[in-house]
Amino acid sequence: MPKKRKRSNAAARRGSQAGPAVPNPAPVGAPERGRQVLDNGILGLAAAGVLLTGYLTLTAWFGEHPAYCGAESECDIVQSSRWSTLFGLPLALWGLLTYALLVGLAWRLRTRPAAWGPLLTVACIGTGVSWFLTLVSVFEIKAVCLYCLVSFALMNLLLLLTLLRRPARTSARRWRQDLQIPVGAALVLVFGLHLHFNGFFDPAAGPEDPYLKALATHLQESGARFYGAYWCRACQEQKALFTASVKRLPYIECAPSGPNGPLTAACVVQDIQRYPTWIVEGRRYTGVVDIERLARVSKFEWNAVTQDARLKR
Repeated sequence: MPKKRKRSNAAARRGSQAGPAVPNPAPVGAPERGRQVLDNGILGLAAAGVLLTGYLTLTAWFGEHPAYCGAESECDIVQSSRWSTLFGLPLALWGLLTYALLVGLAWRLRTRPAAWGPLLTVACIGTGVSWFLTLVSVFEIKAVCLYCLVSFALMNLLLLLTLLRRPARTSARRWRQDLQIPVGAALVLVFGLHLHFNGFFDPAAGPEDPYLKALATHLQESGARFYGAYWCRACQEQKALFTASVKRLPYIECAPSGPNGPLTAACVVQDIQRYPTWIVEGRRYTGVVDIERLARVSKFEWNAVTQDARLKR
């Protein structure tokens, strides 16, 4: 009996030295596969956005209508509105750059988890801008573009998948901190766009003044012509007088090839030698012509009620 007790005590000591039993490690295949699915989904959505905005950018540059977006359709109204350009470039181009950046970050995320933070920031900004433009389309333009809705869906899905792809074991406090910069950046940018399209930074990007809108339309319809060149500083000053209604002016470009290039046929026929040159009611006016004089020489009569009703038709 004493020998058996000694053997059992020795076995107990060996067991205590070996330490507690270690359970089998949890399988990691399922979470890894889940991350790969999310990564592929983010990359695929971003690539689809590149194709969509790339197509819209090309049609805008070549002055074409996108497919299923005929003249006077709701899509055409949205694509030709003042919200369709930003700093003189098609808004679709800015969307293309955003989606291309998302593609690069999504690809980088596959091997570098640190790319998740920048990816979330860009996705938040893109989603915020998409919401802003969609609300403008519905409540301001009162028209809906199918391509814009597709981009809206892509960007929101991108943000959702990016949020689901957040790093594992992230505490609630850390999670709130991670969201502060992306959400804050999106709000600041959307607010900046709101100010821009209200003419705070550039009056030409804001809403049209009813008087200037009516005068520019009258000049166009009365047969007046404004001859100039894109590189002419005085021509830019003349256009700036009409702020957001500049696109309604009867403008004719005389020197598209630059200062040393040939004149267009229309300018040769009219013997245009100085820029800007106005021909109104058969009379020629050179240099920057102020608004009051243009209204007088073109015999423009302003009536706020009747003019507004006519322009809306």
